Amino acid sequence: MSGTSGSVSTAAPDREFEILCDDNGAFLRRYTVDSTGTTAPVDTLLDGTTAYTVAGAVTRCQEQAAPNPQVASTAQRQTGAGTVNVAAGARSVTFMVFAGAPTVSIAGGAAVPFPAGSTATWSVDRGGDAGEGLADAFAFTGVAGSDFAVLTTREV
Repeated sequence: MSGTSGSVSTAAPDREFEILCDDNGAFLRRYTVDSTGTTAPVDTLLDGTTAYTVAGAVTRCQEQAAPNPQVASTAQRQTGAGTVNVAAGARSVTFMVFAGAPTVSIAGGAAVPFPAGSTATWSVDRGGDAGEGLADAFAFTGVAGSDFAVLTTREV
């Protein structure tokens, strides 16, 4: 069997897109390369159809990073009778029981005992949004023989 081999090309133009910025903000630049290799840039608004005239120096747009919130951490240990209160708005609360059966009450609800060896954590997933916190206050109460720690984080 005989024949020739080669590649098949079409006369369709090649198009590439890039989001750029100038003094007025972001715009879309479309580069079209035709079958002869000629490149033709076309600038539009981000909608891709409305013509745009460049104003000032053209640069690659810089992503604006969201500021990272400052987070304060606290650790409180309670031995014997006493209460550790955590106000609403904490990002995380961890309760570790070393001895006894201290209780936890959330938002003034019923006190629930936690036996020695228990650990519980409540937290929020920021999901990129600063300012998110637990909506409820916590009260951790120990009795004689209790030994526990409460760890919290909170935006400051």
